[in-house]
Amino acid sequence: MAAYLTAMAISAGIYALLALGVNLSWGMAGMINLGLAGFFAVGAYATAMLTKAGAAIAVGIGAGALAAAITGAVVALITARLRADYLAIVTLGFSESVRITAANEIWLTNGSDGIAGIPGPWRGNLTPQQFNLLFLLIVLVALAGTFVVLHRLARSPFGRVLRAIRDDEDVAAVAGKHVLAFKVKAFAIGAAVLGMAGALYAHETSYVAPDIFAPLLTLNIILALVAGGVGNNAGAVLGAVLIVALLEGTRFAAPWLPFLAPTQIAAGRELLVSVLLLAILRVLPAGILPERIAR
Repeated sequence: MAAYLTAMAISAGIYALLALGVNLSWGMAGMINLGLAGFFAVGAYATAMLTKAGAAIAVGIGAGALAAAITGAVVALITARLRADYLAIVTLGFSESVRITAANEIWLTNGSDGIAGIPGPWRGNLTPQQFNLLFLLIVLVALAGTFVVLHRLARSPFGRVLRAIRDDEDVAAVAGKHVLAFKVKAFAIGAAVLGMAGALYAHETSYVAPDIFAPLLTLNIILALVAGGVGNNAGAVLGAVLIVALLEGTRFAAPWLPFLAPTQIAAGRELLVSVLLLAILRVLPAGILPERIAR
């Protein structure tokens, strides 16, 4: 049971990093990003290929974050004139393009078979339980550092400009702010966090494949952010922990439903999670921890 809880805590930490990355571009800058699975995949594949070639794990994680940041900046420049639904559709298309490319470019990503044997920190020298505890510590340190940086960023002049762009980018432009530059920076920083989460995931599981980066991942993170509170970093972390707890906690309902097939139980779990999240939003429309803008 302890090993299971440790694994779930690692998943919650990675989900929290994903929620923080999306919160920067969407919650603060108002840029709806449904392509988070694509940036997650870029970070995971970048570190997988580098570390398999002999690079240090820290170098691989940094390269994964950098690759995702550059990709995010390019996507932001391409979609600079798009807003709301149009931006969401294009970023979702980007995510699917990354997944399909990873599934077909066998020479680069090994196709649908994925990349296995990705090294983890001291994996060969530790027992599985010790490795999981060590990796949980690494994820928590990465999460804490990211949270502090993004929290300070939100309270800085840069964060205030992002919120101004979110509320009305035309007014921000009239006030003398270079809207495009701020959008690109926000998208790139958020993508870097997503790429770092992908790199950590790759080293934790030692395996990446295209199926892992399906749209359901994006949906789960968006639900986590909405339930926790869009625009609030603490809400993003809380929402991520909540969504993992709901997804994993509903597994224990299976013994109570022996008359249902496994596929029906899986569908029922998804339905139950959706109903619980809808109930939360019905009572708390702005999320559990809504954004509070200091005067």
